[in-house]
Amino acid sequence: MTPLHSIKLTVNLIKEGKQVVAYSPALDISTVGKSEEHAKERFHELVQMFWKDISDRKVVDEVLTELGWTKVTENRGFPWVPPVVTSVDLQVPVAA
Repeated sequence: MTPLHSIKLTVNLIKEGKQVVAYSPALDISTVGKSEEHAKERFHELVQMFWKDISDRKVVDEVLTELGWTKVTENRGFPWVPPVVTSVDLQVPVAA
């Protein structure tokens, strides 16, 4: 497998009971760990599997475009830029 380039992704860490979920909106993938550190380690492994899968199936352009990534020609090495992900806290109404 070709060595991976390094990219910066937003990863949300969500505590659920005794586990921590690591979720990346830019790739729409998630994994779970026993701690934040464990969830991060598993997320790194998952990202490697994700890239290998879409590379092996030759669907990188299709998948990343569908996920909102932008292809740029002036970027040396890895030609993709992930979507900007922001998080906000909103006060929303709920039914009683």
